Amino acid sequence: MPDTVTDPNLQKRLSEIMARLKHDLHKVDPHRRLVGRPVTHKVIAGQTLEIVYREVPQIDEAEVLGVKRLIGEDCFCGVTPSTAETLTVKFVVPLGPLS
Repeated sequence: MPDTVTDPNLQKRLSEIMARLKHDLHKVDPHRRLVGRPVTHKVIAGQTLEIVYREVPQIDEAEVLGVKRLIGEDCFCGVTPSTAETLTVKFVVPLGPLS
């Protein structure tokens, strides 16, 4: 979890999201397109969590939807070419106020 987060409720929320991804990503990624890829997590202005997978060979809608379910919050996904053979897959989670 990013060290810049000081709010304990937000820390807990982020830890839960990251734990679900760490422990269960293989269940929604049967072709191992995201598992084992370089990944970064960044909190932007304490308002948004950005999760970026790099060097992804391809991605299916079912895999994107599975990751969104694991994140467990409303989020957006963007897929952009990185090289001729790989993609960058970015999940953006608006954190907003805790419910």
